[in-house]
Amino acid sequence: MKMRFAAALAAALLLAACASVPTPLRPSDQLQFGVWASQNNLWDEAIFRWKKALQANPRSVAALNNLAVAYEKKGLFKEALAEYEAALKIAPNDSYVKSNLQKCKENIQPPAATAEPKKAPDAKK
Repeated sequence: MKMRFAAALAAALLLAACASVPTPLRPSDQLQFGVWASQNNLWDEAIFRWKKALQANPRSVAALNNLAVAYEKKGLFKEALAEYEAALKIAPNDSYVKSNLQKCKENIQPPAATAEPKKAPDAKK
């Protein structure tokens, strides 16, 4: 009888210990958590979550695109370009990623010089 009670107690303790251990987030949860973080301007957290999603699924175009957006927001344009290009290798016809890549390239290039410099306004005398 004591042996049965001890076994039941051990099983209950093991079950309780397992239930209290947090389970890792699924890749889709990581993606959603990253979206939430980005909506709250928590770009470092968003980057962390999207990298976690990529560890589980390195071919996730959504995670690659979102990671590129986050890098852009942080001014890390070289890293952003690399992630957009990685996404396009997986999904070369993804118009959303193509558009984001084009916008990123436009944002990092200095504006073209105008043919005629603008005249400075006259100073008040």
